[in-house]
Amino acid sequence: MNLLAIVGSPRKGKATDTLVDKAIEGVKSRDPDCSVKKIHLMDYNIEYCRNCLVCRDTKTDDPYVKCVIRDDMDIISEDLVKADALIIATPVHLGYATAVMTTFLGRMAWIFTKPEGRILTITGLPTVPRSKKKRRAIIIVPSGIIPPLYRRFCDWATPMIKATIKDTMNAKTVGDLYAGDIDHRGVEYYFGKAYKLGRRLA
Repeated sequence: MNLLAIVGSPRKGKATDTLVDKAIEGVKSRDPDCSVKKIHLMDYNIEYCRNCLVCRDTKTDDPYVKCVIRDDMDIISEDLVKADALIIATPVHLGYATAVMTTFLGRMAWIFTKPEGRILTITGLPTVPRSKKKRRAIIIVPSGIIPPLYRRFCDWATPMIKATIKDTMNAKTVGDLYAGDIDHRGVEYYFGKAYKLGRRLA
């Protein structure tokens, strides 16, 4: 299995990054031969989508089309195509995914999706993934101050990510973790849950 972990936190070695590592440990515990690549989006040059719609209107049987913007999404796109499983992780900022994660998800939209669906999807677009390859995914969303009890009021990142990777990567989310109130609980409080989530992904 090829596992691609995508970290949308601007800070390395902190809660989001650490919980991703724990999830990877869980995957490896069940699949020791799993090939793992972890990328930090902050290390890549990802420009904003220009809404030119060239990718949307490109007809091809390939699993993705190249964006007119020549930047590091070319590299990440190759990694995404190879992946059998995904870990998508971002802290929530004001309830939403980080700016770099949102930019990344926006660029994925028509690169990996074509407007040929017959019904509206969760994201409101009649789309289908360009690739027929089925993938599995987990989502990790830490919050510094908001406890899990109030997740429904401050986590709009998880449903956005879940819908986007379903529509683009044909990825089924098999589990997610909202790691709330880390400032008081500490990230270690969620190590076991992240590990189990990784095992579920494997």
